[in-house]
Amino acid sequence: MSRGRAVVILCTLLGVLWAITTYADTASDLQTQIDASTEQIAQLKAEIAQLQTELNSTSEQKQTLQMAVRALDLNIQKLTKNISLTNAQITQKDKEITSLSGSITTTIGNIVTSKMEIAGLLREHELLDAQPIAVALLGGTTLSELFDQAATLGSVRTGLQNHIYELSSLKITYETDKNVAEKKRMELANLKANLNQEKQGLAIARDAQNQLLAETKNKESTYQAQIAKKQAEEIKFEQDLLNFESQLNLLVNPGSFAAAQAGVLMWPLDSVYITQYFGNTDFATKNPQLYNGKGHNAIDLRASPGTPVRAARGGVVRGVGNTDLTCPGASYGKWVFIDHDNGLSTIYAHLATYTVGQGDTVSQGQVLGYSDTTGYATGPHLHFGVYASAGAKITSFPSKSCKGKVYTMPVADLSAYLNPLSYLPILP
Repeated sequence: MSRGRAVVILCTLLGVLWAITTYADTASDLQTQIDASTEQIAQLKAEIAQLQTELNSTSEQKQTLQMAVRALDLNIQKLTKNISLTNAQITQKDKEITSLSGSITTTIGNIVTSKMEIAGLLREHELLDAQPIAVALLGGTTLSELFDQAATLGSVRTGLQNHIYELSSLKITYETDKNVAEKKRMELANLKANLNQEKQGLAIARDAQNQLLAETKNKESTYQAQIAKKQAEEIKFEQDLLNFESQLNLLVNPGSFAAAQAGVLMWPLDSVYITQYFGNTDFATKNPQLYNGKGHNAIDLRASPGTPVRAARGGVVRGVGNTDLTCPGASYGKWVFIDHDNGLSTIYAHLATYTVGQGDTVSQGQVLGYSDTTGYATGPHLHFGVYASAGAKITSFPSKSCKGKVYTMPVADLSAYLNPLSYLPILP
């Protein structure tokens, strides 16, 4: 080995040893900080769960302005806690990655040391094994010395074998830590994306609260009048829609879309609670004027303002829109309509905003927008519908609710409406 190469190896080894020593000094501190983060995360999760329980109970109370304001306030508190939780998880993930980086550095140092020891043992083995026995005896070496050399050679071979096993184990440790670190980096990126979504959700929730207080001027009578107006507009819209869809006569081949099977679609919300089912539900039966006796054409899911709404399956956005621009409070409000690869299409309505556009390709679980009470929604929820794609289209038709106005939105042949629960995962 040249002197220059030896110097390079020595400098490398000294650098690695310094890094290992530095890591050893901080590893204990990092673990203490990680443990503290774990406790903080557990506490935040408990507080969020309590707020969610209180928030859920508000939906079971009589619909009053006071209850609506309380629900919005609880939702803002919960979203704020969610942001604190995500920040704590980001901090913890950073420290876990730092700890793994130190562990990887230590392992690399041990690999370098092990390789150098193996190289030394190989050189020693070559020297001991280089001289034949006959030559050694002729050269004056005694049998006793030969036996000692043989024993030393055996010891060197054993040491060599042990170091090779150790090196193999170190390489496995290195690959394992490297893979875990890469996974945690991906988790960190997801957490940062979630943080941005949560901040958007919080802004929407605050806007919803401010808008409610501004529109009602904190008067119960004004709030109840708003609800009554939305309900009346909904009845007119449903009649408009039924009249138009009854004339579509779009052919729907039963073999052109996926057969009913749980799990074909995923739930569009992270937390699922159904407030109204598909078809002739009790509510639809008791209020036939709303759906003209045809039943509810989708399902409604509880969703506080600012809740992320996700794609139930990958696909292409056929269209987005906002019916409130045509006739405020009478229809779907802001909506997203997606075609999937299995002959199904899905709609997501009453959104505060959408984050995709016509022609966009979306993946399953991707955030499409955030929930709210746009359109005829009298309370925050997500309207989620499933269609046979061949029987649905985005088109325009005149509104009787707002004379002279024209809706542009998804419509479907009555036979194209499908029960979402036939395709969604079964709830526990």
